[in-house]
Amino acid sequence: LADIDGQPMIVRVLEQARAADIGPIVVACDDTRIASAVEAAGGRAILTDPELASGSDRVHAAATAADPEGAFEFILNLQGDVPMIEPDAIRAAFDPLQDEAVDIGTIATEIRNAAKRDDPGYVKTVGTPVGERRLRALYFTRATAPSGPGPLYQHIGIYAYRRPALARFVSLPPSYLETRETLEQLRALEAGMRIDVSLIDSAPMDVNTPEDLEAVRQAV
Repeated sequence: LADIDGQPMIVRVLEQARAADIGPIVVACDDTRIASAVEAAGGRAILTDPELASGSDRVHAAATAADPEGAFEFILNLQGDVPMIEPDAIRAAFDPLQDEAVDIGTIATEIRNAAKRDDPGYVKTVGTPVGERRLRALYFTRATAPSGPGPLYQHIGIYAYRRPALARFVSLPPSYLETRETLEQLRALEAGMRIDVSLIDSAPMDVNTPEDLEAVRQAV
C-alpha cells in the first residue's frame, strides 16, 4: 500500500500486469485494505487465509477460487513488490513452458553492479544454458555463485506454473535447502521438478526496504 506518486504500489503492479496482456488478473491478498485499493482501481481481489505459509500457497488458493474448473492451464505468480517491471519481462516467464518438460518458468537478469554480486538480498540463479537466453536452473542461492569467470544472474521472483506443477508444489512440505536458504523455489528443485529461466535485459526494482521504496519513488 506504499504510495508511489499518488498510487499504491499494488495498483502500479496491477497496471503492469494489465499491460502484459496475458489473461485475467487476480490479486491474492490477506488484508481488506489491499483488496479495497485493488477494487478502487477496477481490479479483482481475492482474500486468502493469512495463515498460508508461502506466496505459492496464496497463489494456488486464489487460482482455485477464481478458476475452480481449471480452465486455465498456466498460472503466473507476479509478486506485488515490483512496481516498475516491464510487460515484456512478465511475458518472458511464460516462454520456458513451450517445452513440455518444464514445470515452472521464471526470469533472471545479469548482475552488472559489482557490489550486488555478494549481496545476499540478490538471489543468484545457477543454471546451465539450454538455448538462446535460457537456462535450466540447477540451484538458487543467496551466496555468490557460481565461482569462476563469467556473469552472475539475479533471479527475479516471478513464476509461471503449469497447473499440475503448482498443485504438486503446494502439496510438498518445506524442504531442507528451501529452509536453509529461505528460498521456496528450492523445494521444487529438491523434488525433481524442472525450472527453466528466461534471461532478460531489464532489472526490475523490487521493494524490500525503505531505501528500495525511495529509489522507486525517485525513478518514476
